[in-house]
Amino acid sequence: MSAYQNDIKAAAELKEQAGSGWSAINPESVARMRAQNRFKTGLDVAKYTAAIMRKDMAEYDADSSVYTQSLGCWHGFIGQQKLISIKKHLKTTNKRYLYLSGWMVAALRSEFGPLPDQSMHEKTSVSALIEELYTFLRQADARELDLLFVALDDARNAGDNAKAAEIQAQIDNYETHVVPIIADIDAGFGNAEATYLLAKQMIEAGACCIQIENQVSDEKQCGHQDGKVTVPHSDFLAKINAVRYAFLELGVDDGVIVARTDSLGAGLTKQIAVTNEPGDLGDQYNSFLDGDYITSADDIQNGDVVIKSNGKLLKPKRLASGLFQFRKDTGVDRVVLDCITSLQNGADLLWIETEKPHVGQIADMVNRIREVVPNAKLVYNNSPSFNWTLNFRQQVFDAMVEEGKDVSAYDRAKLMSVEYDETELAQVADEKIRTFQADAAREAGIFHHLITLPTYHTAALSTDNLAKGYFDKEGMLAYVKGVQRQEIRQGIACVKHQNMAGSDIGDNHKEYFAGEAALKAGGKDNTMNQFG
Repeated sequence: MSAYQNDIKAAAELKEQAGSGWSAINPESVARMRAQNRFKTGLDVAKYTAAIMRKDMAEYDADSSVYTQSLGCWHGFIGQQKLISIKKHLKTTNKRYLYLSGWMVAALRSEFGPLPDQSMHEKTSVSALIEELYTFLRQADARELDLLFVALDDARNAGDNAKAAEIQAQIDNYETHVVPIIADIDAGFGNAEATYLLAKQMIEAGACCIQIENQVSDEKQCGHQDGKVTVPHSDFLAKINAVRYAFLELGVDDGVIVARTDSLGAGLTKQIAVTNEPGDLGDQYNSFLDGDYITSADDIQNGDVVIKSNGKLLKPKRLASGLFQFRKDTGVDRVVLDCITSLQNGADLLWIETEKPHVGQIADMVNRIREVVPNAKLVYNNSPSFNWTLNFRQQVFDAMVEEGKDVSAYDRAKLMSVEYDETELAQVADEKIRTFQADAAREAGIFHHLITLPTYHTAALSTDNLAKGYFDKEGMLAYVKGVQRQEIRQGIACVKHQNMAGSDIGDNHKEYFAGEAALKAGGKDNTMNQFG
């Protein structure tokens, strides 16, 4: 017996026990409302989605072609429409997640207005967005199930038993819109205790996976900007432990932690690591510091710091800001050490922030990590901060040069130009972009591919296109031709915006509550009827 039928039976038994006072209660209506409210709390969501993510990680370990994907969403409605689209076009949400970008929270969700990605926004806005996203996804479930319930009633009233059985099977085997979220906690918004408190709030809102980075919390920069400052491993591991404790306290025992390293592009550290003996973690961190070896106290100036490193006295270079500098060209080695250390101390997945999308570059680092941790896996930022067209055209250009091919028709610095769009080089580059995720999953250990802020850009592009025509000569045709007509022809559910907002769910609830006396919004004069 299905959960739906079990709920009908359970509600009928309760109604019988309650006696005549419950005469107006319809057990099937109760079952329908329960089906529409499958996840009662954010913790229910976190536990359900953590299990999905762990299953997906195990499947990727067995077969790297089954990688996962997500798009960053800055509002619950955006996340909802993404999942509705996935179900409509691909018929399943399997291996498709949500991503919550700290960049978009800062830029779009702060009460201060737009802010740069420097952890200046209210940290509670992160957990609030997680809760909002899952509220909208649960409403998507309620709406879709409501449409099935109406169709079931219509089939029954028409005496079409076969159709009713088909619809009942869809209800019994319903796939939710609720999927895992990878949620960005930046550098933890403070010390380890602050990290724990925020992680706890994020998990309670529904997060099964938290991504944390090794930058200094109060000096945090966007991963694709300059001036990044990292912390010694002991500080970062304390925050990983804080997140793990938050998961365990709340009973999400299989919660997932993504350890992000910004070391590839970070040339600074705020502090020198504590070290107790040669070769320990602190000593390894300090070994990358830029400085001068000294042999005499005369080499020490007022305010200088001196440490013992490699059996000698090192005077690290300290900037006017008080920060210490790493030696140039040590980024890759620091990344590898960061990743191995994180995986050996509680992290489940890695995130390596890179300056370009290059499979070979990522694979070189991952292969070194896998020499120590064979099942190391990455979450990778397919960032809009990269100029994908130019990067891949230059990669193809460089490969052609290596192969001795004639590249005289191309100017490497100007390959973004539209004049190259129809060339063989551009077509090869586009194909490499198309297969980038599959190639990187296979060759570079990338389990999850995400785009951090695509919906920031799509909102800007679509609004620009509408405003351009509407406020110029096209007037209303800009909206009708560019938006509404496309919604109708592409079957975009939002064309019936009253239904999307829950009007029909409300009408059906009114009928549950008041029977034939219900005053409903969806009658013959509702203009939504014009859309079929």
